[in-house]
Amino acid sequence: MLEIGLCLIREGFTMTAERLEKIFREILDILDIGIHIIKTNGDTVLYNSSMGKLERLVPANVIGKNLLEIFPSLNNETSTLLYVVNTGRPIVDRVQTYINFKGQKITTVNSTYPLKDGQKIIGAIEIAKDITKLKELSEKVAFLQSSSKENTKRKKEGHPFAKFTFDDIVGESKEIKKTISMAKKAAQTSSSILIYGETGTGKEMFAQSIHNASSRRNQPFIAQNCAAVPESLLEGILFGTVKGGFTGAIDRPGLFEEADGGTLFLDEINSMGANLQAKLLRVLQEGVIRRVGDTNIIPINARIIAAANENPIECTKNGTLRKDLFYRLAVVYIKIPPLRERKGDIYILTKYFIKNLNKTLGKNVIDVSRDVLKVFMEYEWLGNIRELENAIEGSMNMIVNESYIEIEHLPFYILEQYNQDGNYIYKDKNIENEDKLAKYIIPYNNQDAEDAYDIADSALDQVIDRIEKEIIVKTLDLYNGNITKTAEKLKIKRQTLQYKIKKYGLIL
Repeated sequence: MLEIGLCLIREGFTMTAERLEKIFREILDILDIGIHIIKTNGDTVLYNSSMGKLERLVPANVIGKNLLEIFPSLNNETSTLLYVVNTGRPIVDRVQTYINFKGQKITTVNSTYPLKDGQKIIGAIEIAKDITKLKELSEKVAFLQSSSKENTKRKKEGHPFAKFTFDDIVGESKEIKKTISMAKKAAQTSSSILIYGETGTGKEMFAQSIHNASSRRNQPFIAQNCAAVPESLLEGILFGTVKGGFTGAIDRPGLFEEADGGTLFLDEINSMGANLQAKLLRVLQEGVIRRVGDTNIIPINARIIAAANENPIECTKNGTLRKDLFYRLAVVYIKIPPLRERKGDIYILTKYFIKNLNKTLGKNVIDVSRDVLKVFMEYEWLGNIRELENAIEGSMNMIVNESYIEIEHLPFYILEQYNQDGNYIYKDKNIENEDKLAKYIIPYNNQDAEDAYDIADSALDQVIDRIEKEIIVKTLDLYNGNITKTAEKLKIKRQTLQYKIKKYGLIL
């Protein structure tokens, strides 16, 4: 600052001290580095605009205030400025990462020096440079390197990631059976597949099932969510990189190469950027890829299964999915029905999840109550099967000694849809009363789904009676016909149990 002032004076600029100081501040505000100067007592003397941008503070609100007042989380030891003032020792090129008051993570490289008048320390100056973007780039490089190691590990282990088969898809409704049938046919070809399904419908489960039913079953199955990483990083992950392609890049194969001979599943394809979609289209058309930063082409033989969580037709209209890519991917087009369109599977899935979660959570839940079953049939399930499973798991965590999932055990977001009288607010306008509700319930048999009986024409009371009878029989069998223990387990009176045994004609 002194050198600048002397230079101006030598060149003939005559001005007052105030004018000279104003010019100094204007120059400092033009610089793209942050500058913060304090007195020995910690009061801020100068704080330029670039430092304000770094720390998301208004310079006018900082100048004149004490450092510890501005940053109450700091102290004499943790503040670099105060440390330099107290010790007289400079700190050079220290990288700092901190959270500003808006919750944003900022990474800077700082140099802090003491200001002296002769041998006396009169303050300190800190010069800071924002390297957040540079740090993000280095993290991307590290991610690519770790991704390469993970892919190599997967290859050595035989890619144990395609664990699902068509036998794992639970459901007896005609809607899901039709979808499974179409997927099984698609598994016998090598054509590209586009799967459309709302969030939570099981798109990757279908993709893995197709892979495991295909001739590629012994080859890699690799999945990548296109919405999980930024496009600049996703390109390197998919196509690979070469050393020198960008700062810190290494020679690394991409997922296309890792999936060679097998299947590459690209989830949420509608979230992929337009430029990357164009490159994917070229891969599908020509069967070759080019690593980022490379000029050589590499032939690949990976089957592409893509998935979208929004209607692909609508995506082509609003521009989030290229039309030419849609036509190339949708050689085989599979639509997974949402849970609200396959209500006949809700009770089957409920029993399936209860059975599995009993083992996981160490519970002994028998079933859901009649009221809960009614809620499940009426609820929209915007999160589909995943939401149903999570709702059941959350409910079972609320159970201590009960054997049934009751209304009070349900998650808050479901309970909020009840009015003050405790009645459920209908969301499905096609279900107006319990008689119509009955046709959606298909009792689930753990042994063989073919034994499930069709009750499309039955009233709800008849359905509940059949379920109740099944529960009583199983509980009696569990306690070897002991009436007292069975009644205690079912949380009913002994006389009530005897009445129901007589009602259903059970023989002990």
